[in-house]
Amino acid sequence: QVHVVESGGGLVQPGGSLRLSCAASGTIFSIHAMGWYRQAPGKQRELVATITTTSGTNYADSGKGRFTISRDNARNTVYLQMNSLKPEDTAVYYCNVIVVTTRGRDDYWGQGTQVTVSS
Repeated sequence: QVHVVESGGGLVQPGGSLRLSCAASGTIFSIHAMGWYRQAPGKQRELVATITTTSGTNYADSGKGRFTISRDNARNTVYLQMNSLKPEDTAVYYCNVIVVTTRGRDDYWGQGTQVTVSS
């Protein structure tokens, strides 16, 4: 079993910054990819950013130039640095981890961390 835990959310003023962390633990042969998704009130869950095992990245247009995703392979951890935050960034942010196991590939989700951008 693989457990995924996010942290770093909170309340921040517009223009402020937050750094989210996501750590995976359990039986892991290797991590194929990790990513961040978010779900705002009244909206469907959407991609924020992903990073592959080769550190290739993909960003949604909404976060380009403001968000940076990175990973620490040795610690099975992924980060999301969010700068110049806007009220529309308010959402629950979820971490997704795709792991390689003896059975193949499986994906896991964290419980989410709340990010609120407000004056």
